[in-house]
Amino acid sequence: MDRPDSLSSDDELDDDRQNLIEQNDRKHHHLPTSPRSAAATFHIGDDDRHREIRRRFASLNLRDLFNKRSFLVFFIFIPLFVLVLFFSTNIKSLFFSHLSVSDSVSGKLRESELRALYLLRQQQLGLFGLWNSTSNHSNPDLDDLKSSVLRQISLNKEIQQVLLSPHSSGNSSESEDFRDPSLGDRCGVVDQRFSERRTIEWKPNSDKYLLAICVSGQMSNHLICLEKHMFFAALLNRILVIPSSKVDYQYSTVLDIEHINKCIGRKVVVTFEELAEEKKNHIHIDRFICYFSKPTLCYVDDEHLKKLKALGISFKSREPAWGEDVKKPSKKTVQDVQSKFSSGDEVIAIGDVFFADVEQNWVMQPGGPLAHKCKTLIEPSRLILLTAQRFVQTFLGKNFVALHFRRHGFLKFCNNKQPSCFYPIPQAADCITRVAERANAPVVYLSTDAAESETGLLQSLVVVNGKTVPLVKRPARNSAEKWDALLYRHGIEGDPQVEAMLDKTISAMSIVFIGASGSTFTEDILRLRKGWGSASVCDEYLCQGEEPNFIAENE
Repeated sequence: MDRPDSLSSDDELDDDRQNLIEQNDRKHHHLPTSPRSAAATFHIGDDDRHREIRRRFASLNLRDLFNKRSFLVFFIFIPLFVLVLFFSTNIKSLFFSHLSVSDSVSGKLRESELRALYLLRQQQLGLFGLWNSTSNHSNPDLDDLKSSVLRQISLNKEIQQVLLSPHSSGNSSESEDFRDPSLGDRCGVVDQRFSERRTIEWKPNSDKYLLAICVSGQMSNHLICLEKHMFFAALLNRILVIPSSKVDYQYSTVLDIEHINKCIGRKVVVTFEELAEEKKNHIHIDRFICYFSKPTLCYVDDEHLKKLKALGISFKSREPAWGEDVKKPSKKTVQDVQSKFSSGDEVIAIGDVFFADVEQNWVMQPGGPLAHKCKTLIEPSRLILLTAQRFVQTFLGKNFVALHFRRHGFLKFCNNKQPSCFYPIPQAADCITRVAERANAPVVYLSTDAAESETGLLQSLVVVNGKTVPLVKRPARNSAEKWDALLYRHGIEGDPQVEAMLDKTISAMSIVFIGASGSTFTEDILRLRKGWGSASVCDEYLCQGEEPNFIAENE
């Protein structure tokens, strides 16, 4: 009986395996003794063997393609086939034509990059020329132009670095300076021209007093209010009475009050306690005049009036000088103030004047509107000033940027303004980075009320030339550190108003300051910087000239 084909095939495979085994045995145990015998090992001479080979090729099925011998055949013949195909066709020309096209494109790209660099260089030279033509002028109207020119120079440099980065070697410096030598100090100090200040003499009558009333906002608002009261007192020839800490802030812990008298050269300011001692604790306000009559008289509520009476102060009813509204103050002149507030009475009080718009350019000029022999009249106490200097020497050094990064309660406030002044952290980081690079400052002092989640993200994104720029905040009290020993020794460490004034003082000492638009805290720092002569042409509000790239809807 004949066997099935499958069995026959299996027998043939067994025979093949046996033949291979026998051949391998012969190769290992019977080495050829001569070239002639070696050639005979691979010679097939009989016809039966030829027929057997043809029969096996004819009977190959798909499974045979994957056995070892079939794989060996394909392994040998496929490369030969590819070689024949390669030389018989023009495949080689296809490869080389592709390479030539690639080289052509690469050459054009390089040519375009060189052309772009040339144009950027020409633009850079033009910006340098524009900068040099304005850098010697301290006109406030040119400050925004100067700031814009510097931003464009910085952007030009960044674009050049991006174009050059693929061609730079590993040893080249990432921070190569592309600045023109004629640019000089890009963040130089602004010439405040103090000799050209418009001032008036403060020569008060020794028995005439003006009691200042300040109730609007936080300490920074009160300091602005106090400065305006000083102007009013000078116009009315009166001594200014600093409010009591029982109805206002403890000014003596943050301000050097006696410094004001020394700068003017006479007694122009007294504390409430000094006046109370002189009047035997019976102070009577002869006239209580209101600068603002809306929304409430003198912008003072009943609670504040009760506190004044509790101090032993008596007064008649409040009287409006005119129909001024806090929300829409009109411009007033020196003559307007003198005509409405002049009086022969011994003690007068004037309501809150924080929002008053009286000779604004005169009042806000560097050094203020009053003639004096100091840099500023209202400045930090000696203890705070020395502590700030010690902090700078310990942590910052001379070359640092200061940033007032206002966040708490600022989102809603800014979004009610046009344009908004509340910036997403990544956008704010870009703006801070540009200023830090322009100022060439290795560190930024951070004065902020932001949460750690925000400041942490901000820190990770402020990078100049591949290096993170540290954002330094005042650390918590540590007995091993001595920079704040004066505050601790006098028992005023941890006082919120002292810490706020310390932040202002440190920020005012920086080479460049970045402020928060709409913040009176920032405005007070700018006032100090102008008075101290530390204001820089690079000072600006955060992301000045930009709008937030995302703004939430209002409620």
